[in-house]
Amino acid sequence: MVRRMKSYDEAFVTGCDAGHEWMLPWFFKNFKKHCNKPLIFSDFGLTDLGLNIVHANVHAVMDLTGIEERGWFKKPLTMLKCPSKKTVWIDLDCEVKDNIDGIFDTLEPKKLSMAEDKPWTKRRGHKWHNSGVVGFIDKPIILHQWYRAVKTRPTVAQGDQEVLHSMLNPITKIKYINDLPNEYNVLRIQTEVDKDYKGPIRIMHWTGAKGKIMIRSLIDER
Repeated sequence: MVRRMKSYDEAFVTGCDAGHEWMLPWFFKNFKKHCNKPLIFSDFGLTDLGLNIVHANVHAVMDLTGIEERGWFKKPLTMLKCPSKKTVWIDLDCEVKDNIDGIFDTLEPKKLSMAEDKPWTKRRGHKWHNSGVVGFIDKPIILHQWYRAVKTRPTVAQGDQEVLHSMLNPITKIKYINDLPNEYNVLRIQTEVDKDYKGPIRIMHWTGAKGKIMIRSLIDER
């Protein structure tokens, strides 16, 4: 259930369930070190310990534990329900490494702002966008369509990113997707393919199982 809560002009939002709450202290430490904007959290099914950590570090909590969608398929609904005019979703496996407040200045009305998923673009031969960081103003129609698609045709083999991609063609991508600067979502595989990667990194996205191993090593170093 999502209760009525204070509204925000600009806010970041993230969320997870109990299986991923081990990343919470790491994520919050990095976020608070580099960001001054409000942070809203969506509870997909945390333990009491996880909820205590969340309440100590965020401005508001949305309860999505009773929603039928599983796991990351709750992301589009979280974005729809987030009480902010300008909103940026950020995955929990994203390491905030520099100030990211300026991301709100890159958003465009009626569009989802997402960085190109360069590894997937190269692999598939046509342009993909990564849903680890998603920004928008108000609640654009494409966000409503994404949520409906997740409810009506998710498959075990797909994630929220794949569902969104399946909805779009080259023309509708131009209409509904605004390219974020890559520095706001640099993917793990990007830096593995390009060992000499020298581009700016404001958000490092530790995707996949290998990424979670890296996050655990970063946690153990502290």
